[in-house]
Amino acid sequence: MFNNKYVSFTLIVLITFSASAIGGVVSSIYKEPWYSQITQPFFSPPSWVFGPVWTTLYVLMSMAIWLHWISLKNKKTLIIYFIHIFFNGIWSVIFFGFHQILYALLNLILILFFIIWLMSIYYKTNKLSFLLMVPYLLWSTYALLLNVSIFNLN
Repeated sequence: MFNNKYVSFTLIVLITFSASAIGGVVSSIYKEPWYSQITQPFFSPPSWVFGPVWTTLYVLMSMAIWLHWISLKNKKTLIIYFIHIFFNGIWSVIFFGFHQILYALLNLILILFFIIWLMSIYYKTNKLSFLLMVPYLLWSTYALLLNVSIFNLN
């Protein structure tokens, strides 16, 4: 099924955005009033920023793995990507659902590990895939700083 490039793109996008859907549902149910009551760092973005940023990042990371997939059909990289998506999706569950700032921070470190691992694979095989991941790495690094700051402030 993943051998057809259009089907593979559709499946990759659906699986990738499932992480977004999980995070969105959990955030909408469990975020408030808890999130408004914790101390935020001065550099926290307004809430409206997250939707457009994450939508863009999910599109870019989907394109990155898909371009890699259609050029090499490397199942190992696809598995790494999907494991990474699992950890990406459960960050919101840990942070907003369970209100576990430290565990969310540890999960985010794991996500960054996967991002760097994927980028190192892409760099060797598909430079465009590598470049498509740069905004995700930058945003996730920023998210790490936010998560560390929220942990320290609370």
